Amino acid sequence: MKTQVVEIREALRQAIDEEMARDPRVFILGEEVAEYNGAYKVTKGLLEKWGPKRVIDTPIAEEGFAGLAIGAAQTGLRPIVEFMSWNFSFVAFDQLVSNAAKAHYMSGGRFRVPIVFRGPNGAAAQVSCQHSHNVEAIYGNLPGFIILSCSNAYDAKGLLKSALRANNPVIFLENELLYGDKMEIPVDEYLVPIGQAKLVREGKHITLISYARMLKLCLEAAAEMAKAGISVEVIDLRTIKPLDIATVAASVRKTHRCVLVEEGHLFAGISAEVGFQIQQHCFDDLDAPLARVCSRETPLPYAKNLERETLPNKDRILATIHETLR
Repeated sequence: MKTQVVEIREALRQAIDEEMARDPRVFILGEEVAEYNGAYKVTKGLLEKWGPKRVIDTPIAEEGFAGLAIGAAQTGLRPIVEFMSWNFSFVAFDQLVSNAAKAHYMSGGRFRVPIVFRGPNGAAAQVSCQHSHNVEAIYGNLPGFIILSCSNAYDAKGLLKSALRANNPVIFLENELLYGDKMEIPVDEYLVPIGQAKLVREGKHITLISYARMLKLCLEAAAEMAKAGISVEVIDLRTIKPLDIATVAASVRKTHRCVLVEEGHLFAGISAEVGFQIQQHCFDDLDAPLARVCSRETPLPYAKNLERETLPNKDRILATIHETLR
């Protein structure tokens, strides 16, 4: 099998390009996606290849272009909406909540909304609280959305291709700090199925469950624990909704201990939901209480030292692992 080493941004670009070639109904719109090649260069070269009817620069008006794309999806096209930051999706919140998520149900199944909303989610480096929110718990509370989150180039490409073939609205979460991460992926076409978590590292003493950028911290923590003879299993959720509780439960039944790590906030977060489902399915298998490592309950500060203390980090994960093992 032929392979190539690509950054996450290139993997996403390949997915969009391949799906535009496969299906003439696919198009992309958003701020700076065309002439500027994308704020994070995910759409570099697509305007030149596909032209301004399929790669469309929009005004700074998320509510307007999100609504336009939802209408296009209801009439047979398959739009990709790029939010320069998922924080800016709040400007279009009514369109996503009242129209994208509900149109299929409220029309009695007459209107599908095959649309992908994508862009960077969560914190970058000192961009403060207006550019650092994690939106998965907010949108995860709404029936109608599929929610995907990639932690590496292989999953970024395969998941985005699957998202672009789905017939329901997809929230596709990337991370600004991961766009430059590289890995080897196949040259030939492949898909990553929606709804399947991934066992990233096998272990026997404790399970770490995470996704997106936090997965890197979990792998670093697992490597650190291995030096002390502690075998840590690491699960990448990949699909947040629908949740693959079967893979999660199988791991917890094996290790009997679990720490959940997410960049989002502690209260009503994704780890709260996953943790509840774990105790539903694995109550008798647990030898210690579940533990969570999340962002602290404050808007993200701008100051670098305060930012580090607010976000999950390797030291906090290690401390929580030690506490759970005790």
